[in-house]
Formats: sequence, structure tokens, C-alpha cells
Amino acid sequence: MKKYFKRGLSLALASVMMVGLLTGCGGSGSSDSSSSKAEPAGSGNLTVYTAFPEAEVITYLNAFEEESGIKIDYIRLSAGEMLTRVAAEKDNPQAALMLGGSTDNYIAAAEQDLLEPYQAADLSDTPEQYIDPDGVWSPIYVGAICFACNKEWFEEKGYDYPTSWADLLDPKYEGQIIMAHPATSGTAYTVLATLIQLMGEEEAYDYMQKLSKNITQFTKSGSAAPNGVALGEAAIALTFSHDGLQPTAEGYPIELSFPTDGTGYEVGAAAVIKGAPEDQQEAAKQFIDWMCSKAGQDLYATNSSFRVPVNTKADVAEGLVTLDSVDVIDYDAVWAAGQKADATAKFEEKIAEAPEE
Repeated sequence: MKKYFKRGLSLALASVMMVGLLTGCGGSGSSDSSSSKAEPAGSGNLTVYTAFPEAEVITYLNAFEEESGIKIDYIRLSAGEMLTRVAAEKDNPQAALMLGGSTDNYIAAAEQDLLEPYQAADLSDTPEQYIDPDGVWSPIYVGAICFACNKEWFEEKGYDYPTSWADLLDPKYEGQIIMAHPATSGTAYTVLATLIQLMGEEEAYDYMQKLSKNITQFTKSGSAAPNGVALGEAAIALTFSHDGLQPTAEGYPIELSFPTDGTGYEVGAAAVIKGAPEDQQEAAKQFIDWMCSKAGQDLYATNSSFRVPVNTKADVAEGLVTLDSVDVIDYDAVWAAGQKADATAKFEEKIAEAPEE
């Protein structure tokens, strides 16, 4: 059996634990405003399921709470776990907002009638190709799949960074590549869906079988893969560019390379969960409006998230990797959403559960 959810170390694990202690318990969090402040007119409560890294999401939640007075509880899940949880709670929703993660999860959620259709009040500064034509979810960022490389490891070995998908099959990378599992991670599913769209189904699974010989582990969360590279557990992570760059804010030696033969990308999204209490649905809509605004998206440039804003008026961090600077394919998120159950089952059978040779 292939390596699956092994060490699972997380960069800044200690700081995340501290955040949990300071902001909540049991995997959820909240932040308190000063009691000396006047209670804003929009005061209420909002429970959020989010696929953002925990150390990042508190920036957005705290800023929104400060502006709106709405008290937020949140639970951090991988994108796949978030969808599974919302589906399991369909008859009794425990949260009102899905936040972050690729749109294929939101398309799948919409097909399961899990979402209350809502689109941000003003998307006039957002390119049309990022907007849901059905008006169910709202776009909040974009990012491309990359190879996040440990600079020190490559310098020590004297190797150049890989620049194609074929490069990753080189035996010199045996045990040096890390990625998440497509069943639990939206990032990893985007990798798998990219390869299928790029190569065709049969060739993509054949490629993944060969690649698995070089993979040291499949993590549960997509952001855990670049953290493993930062900590020296692997030399290359298959991840989104924003997640690949995040460890560099803490001084870790990671540089990005992109496959010149084509790479996929995600449009990150937010949506209102159907059936949540009405007042929480209104709070969720208010949050989505704010997150799509320049004020909300300006935070990407100030919190070292390295996310590309979809609002063209928003500030862009220096050195940010934008989609027009890499060779992205015409990624079909609707197709990817429709194929997810079948594709992840085949991955489990052919790759994750395949016997070691």
C-alpha cells in the first residue's frame, strides 16, 4: 500500500495550536472585540467552515468582525472534508458559510442542493471567466498548480528545478515528492483533474502510477505538502502557488517552478450553506460581499497569503505569481466537479491502495 497520511507535519503547528487556544476550542475559533466599543448595527453571529489555513483565515475573520460586529466561529477543514461535512449535515446545517477551496467543490455542492444561491452584490471589477454563471457561489481568489521546490536541497544536489510533468518521473526524485490525497484535498484533486484533462484518463493514471514511486506521502490537506518541503521532509510539493509561497514568509527556502507543458488552476470561492438559520445566512452574504470587495481582497497583499485577488482594483503583493505569467490549460472546473467521485475512487484503487512493487 502506498504511503498515506503519514507524518502530516504542519509548518507553524505550534502557532496554530496557540491560535486555537486563544480563539476557541475543539477545532473552532472566534475573536472578541473590545467590550468598550459600541455595538455595531450589524451585530450577529456566523459559523464558518473554511479551507483556508488556520493561521491565514483569522486575518480575514478578525477584519470582518471588526468592521461588522458579527461574531464568528470557524472550523478549519480540508476542501474535501468541508464538502463531506456540509453534505452530512444537509438536514441540520451547523454552519452558514463555506469559505475557500476550489470551485469544483462548490459546483458539486450546488449539484447536491447544499447551497443557497447567492452572488456578491458587486462583481463589476471581477473578470467574467471567474464568475459562476449560475449565481450560486462567488469567486474570491485564483491560483495555479506549481512545483514548490526546496532551494537548499536542489543547490546541494546541483539539480535544476523540474519544468515539466515528465521531469517529476526522474528516479533522482525517489521519495522526494509530496502531495495531498485527491479525495480529501481540493488542491490534489486539481492536480489529478489537470493531468486527466492534459493527458487523457488512461495516460494520466499511468503517469500517476509512475509518479507514485517518487512520492513519499499523501497528506490530507493540500497546504500540508509545501509545509513538508519547508521542513525538509521532501524536495518538491505539488501544490497551489499561494500555498507553495506561504512558508517563505517564515524564511523557509522554497522557490516555485511551473510545468511548461501546461498546468491547472483554481478559482477559490465562498458560498452560503442552504438551510442555515436565516440570520446567519444574511451574515454569510454580508461576509461574501465584503470578501469580494477591494477592502477584503486588499488583505491578500498584507498577510503573506500570496493569493491572487479576483477583484482587479485590489492591491497585489510584490512578486505575486499571476495566471497570465504561467502556462495554464483551459481548466474545466465543471467537468472536474462531475468526475470527482469516479476519479478519486480510481485514484484510490490504482494509486493509493496499489501494492508496492
